[in-house]
Amino acid sequence: MDLQQLTDQYWPLMMAGALKLGSALLILLVTYIAARLARRGVRRLSGRLDATLIPVLSNMVVWAVYAIGALVVLDRFGVNTTSLVALLGAAGIAVGLALKDTLQNIAAGFILLGLRPFRVGDTIQFGDTLGTVREVGLFTTRLDTVDGLCISAPNSNVWGQNLINYSRNATRRIEIIAGIAYKDDIEKGMAVLRQLVADESRILPEPEPAFAVRALADSSVNLHLRAWTRTDEYWEVYWSLMKQLKPALEREGLSIPFPQRELHIINQTAETPKEKVVHE
Repeated sequence: MDLQQLTDQYWPLMMAGALKLGSALLILLVTYIAARLARRGVRRLSGRLDATLIPVLSNMVVWAVYAIGALVVLDRFGVNTTSLVALLGAAGIAVGLALKDTLQNIAAGFILLGLRPFRVGDTIQFGDTLGTVREVGLFTTRLDTVDGLCISAPNSNVWGQNLINYSRNATRRIEIIAGIAYKDDIEKGMAVLRQLVADESRILPEPEPAFAVRALADSSVNLHLRAWTRTDEYWEVYWSLMKQLKPALEREGLSIPFPQRELHIINQTAETPKEKVVHE
């Protein structure tokens, strides 16, 4: 068989293969462009959707577009995609059993995104971890701590513990305990606390501030102040009240006592027992 005959015989096959390859590359290019457009479209919805959902939804849409593109390419080359999907399903079960912990993180991620116990920007605490939420992904939740550290916590750890959201409610209660000496006038101490609250404009009138004697402690009488303020102003108001508390008590002649202990030492002699009292 000469060259001309070989060319005549295989040229149509080569052309068909080249067309399939070209169409496959074109499909991949269209898939890539579609994925980028889909990601951009999801991000444009940031004003309508919760910011927590944007990263996960964006990744899911992109991977879905890639999966559809891959199936179209395989079908273009004559691969039985129905059998392939069934095979992938069986393989997925095996992989799922091997990656149980990873799937738990994914399931917990969907639960967090669905129930939304917190949003991006909220300050939360679970276990010993405290930080501000920056991103909720399929596998991990990323937080920034108050001292500037970045924490990536598995979603199953976040969902599997008691979760405290410090930012969800609009108001938060401040509690301050002021200890005064037993010789001091309790009513004067109460008056100091009431004046501090009256001078602080960021204290909310409702719920009404509360003042009480919390405990008769070992070394002091503990006065208790409870007042409400806006959550975003909580620390500023708390620090301001604490800064003013000591000089306000001192202006009224009240004191914050040190821990004290009274020892009774009995000195027994042959003649007369004597008792000596020592204060610490």
